[in-house]
Amino acid sequence: MSITPLAAVPPAHRVTAPDFRGRLGRDARSGHYAVPHRYRLHLSTACPDGLRLAVGHALLGLADSCPVTFLPALPDGHDGGHAELRPLYEASAHHYRGPALAPVLSDDWSGRIVSTHARDILRDLDRFPRTCKNPLFPPGLESVIESVERMCAEGIEEAAQRAGRAGAGPAERAAALDALLDTLGRLERRLAGEEYLADGRLTAADVELWVSLVQLDLVHRCHLDASAVQRIAEHRALWAYARRLAGHPAFGRPLDLDGIARRHQGHCQGLEAAGAAVQILDWATHASGSPDASRR
Repeated sequence: MSITPLAAVPPAHRVTAPDFRGRLGRDARSGHYAVPHRYRLHLSTACPDGLRLAVGHALLGLADSCPVTFLPALPDGHDGGHAELRPLYEASAHHYRGPALAPVLSDDWSGRIVSTHARDILRDLDRFPRTCKNPLFPPGLESVIESVERMCAEGIEEAAQRAGRAGAGPAERAAALDALLDTLGRLERRLAGEEYLADGRLTAADVELWVSLVQLDLVHRCHLDASAVQRIAEHRALWAYARRLAGHPAFGRPLDLDGIARRHQGHCQGLEAAGAAVQILDWATHASGSPDASRR
């Protein structure tokens, strides 16, 4: 499968944690290597990166070998970070004064941060000994997965943000919506005859796309007009795919609808539009084992 990024869409600009980019090697010579019971994930599933890692972690069956500390949807530190992560940041960076942001992969042996880069972390989790036989990054599919990551970041998330940005002119919003619909259309054509995005099996590409669709419906939709949301919803195969994956426990269980809504309200500076009333999927109904589903 060949998926090309949208050249017309500029790179995404995101608020990220400081640049901790340690990697797990394949043996002890690397310093950090994928040994069970040494590392810990710290994440909030209300955050897109945290949700990606929670889904990948569950798919790989790493609950025993790499435990997860779940953080609140809204950071509780005075600086916009998570108070619980402050000791890790201070131990990892001399005189650190910035916000303690998630997600984090930490080393319990040293009490320091290995990485705050979600996509690196997901690739390193794939190196752990695991109960699941199927890797998230199968050999030979790396370029396909990276291409899907670019499409989701640029053609879905960034394009949707620009299409609903407060203060943007009609031409800018229309161009961004066209870019978004073009990306969705290409993915729709791929999924019309396939169960998954790459090689007929569940991979990190599906984790990436599914989380992007969750964000598109639950967050970005709120700043689009109703006609734009209706055009987005017309991609039947794409949303059937999102609904089907939501029924998989690894996807549905960490889906915190209330947390996503509270995080959006706490971070959003845009204006609500008519699209807020036109939800595409009933996620609480379809998500298997999610906190919201358990309250139905």
